[in-house]
Amino acid sequence: MKVAKAVKSGQVKKKTKKIRTSVTFHRPKTLKKPRDPKYPRVSAPGRNKLDQYQILKYPLTTESAMKKIEDNNTLVFIVDLKADKKKIKAAVKKMYDIQAKKVNTLIRPDGKKKAYVKLTPDYDALDVANKIGII
Repeated sequence: MKVAKAVKSGQVKKKTKKIRTSVTFHRPKTLKKPRDPKYPRVSAPGRNKLDQYQILKYPLTTESAMKKIEDNNTLVFIVDLKADKKKIKAAVKKMYDIQAKKVNTLIRPDGKKKAYVKLTPDYDALDVANKIGII
């Protein structure tokens, strides 16, 4: 009915064809609905595998480590391989209530990570080592 009326009034427009300028065909982007799952796909949230007890494995008690404690105000720890310097610093603060000035790390030839934790001047590494039980 509408079509016949439009033809009668002379309002029929010829649809112009869109000119393609590219040889490759790009599929048009269609409607993407927001995700609204009926249930979570993971039953329990993932827990933090690296807490302070996992990060700091044990303090080193070698002669060279003792020299570092006495001369450089530095504690030496064997730490988890995945732990970075910021996490090591936070773990030391949380476990021993001491402020670290900086942390240097290296990976030993046996595959373990060693961390040199230099303490701020207001903490004495010798006292902290006694408190921890290294000495």
